[in-house]
Amino acid sequence: MTLAHGATPPAGPPAGPPAVPPPPVPDAGTPSWRLLATLGGAGALAGLLLVTAWEWTTPTITANRARVEQAAVAEVLREPARVDTLYLENGALTRTPRGDAAKLERAYQGFDHAGVRVGVAIRGAEPGFSDVITVLIGFDPTTSQLLGMKVLGQKETPGLGDKIEKDSGFVGQFSEARAPLRAVKARGGQDPTEVATITGATISSRTVIRIINHAVERWQPLLTRFDREPGQ
Repeated sequence: MTLAHGATPPAGPPAGPPAVPPPPVPDAGTPSWRLLATLGGAGALAGLLLVTAWEWTTPTITANRARVEQAAVAEVLREPARVDTLYLENGALTRTPRGDAAKLERAYQGFDHAGVRVGVAIRGAEPGFSDVITVLIGFDPTTSQLLGMKVLGQKETPGLGDKIEKDSGFVGQFSEARAPLRAVKARGGQDPTEVATITGATISSRTVIRIINHAVERWQPLLTRFDREPGQ
C-alpha cells in the first residue's frame, strides 16, 4: 500500500505484556548443620575452659581455706601444743572416718604439752541480718566454758553488723563466758553467761550468741559420748 506524502503510517500490532524477570535464585547461605556445629564447638570450648580453670584453682582455694581454719582453731583454743581432728559420721565422732573425710563435719581437739585436752573447736552457722554468719567456737565440753570465738564468714552491714568480727570488746567477752549465753544490753556484774550486744548491730550480735548456744548444745553430747568410748 502506497501512503500519501505526509501521511502517518498505521500503528503496528499492539505490544504484548512486559517481560517478567525470572525469579531470583535463593541464596543457599550457611547450612544449618554448620551453624549448629560452630555453636556447639564454641560452647564445648567454653565449657572446657571453665572446667580447666576450676580444676586449676580449686586446690589452691581449698588449701587457703584450710590454712585460715587452722589458724582460727589455734586462736580459739589459745595456741594448743597439738590438735587432733574428729569427724562426724553416722551420728558419732571418729578419728578415722570410712567415708570421704572432706565431706564430713569436724571438731578439733586441742591438747597441751602434757597431752591434756584444753578444749574443742567447733563450727556453727546461721542467717544473720544480711547473710549467713559462720563462727568458730573454742570451748571445754566438760564445763561449757568458752575459750574464744572467731567469725569465719559474714556479710553484715559495714560499720555496724561487721563489728561482730572487728569489735574487740564484743569478741573478747567470749573468752571468759559460759554457755548457754544470754544477750544483754550491758553487763551488770560478773555473770559469765551474759554477753553485751553491740549498739546498732543487735541482730548480728544476737545471731552470734544464738549460733554459739546451738553449736554447744549440738556438739557437747557428741563429745561426751566420744569421751566415754573405750580407748579415748
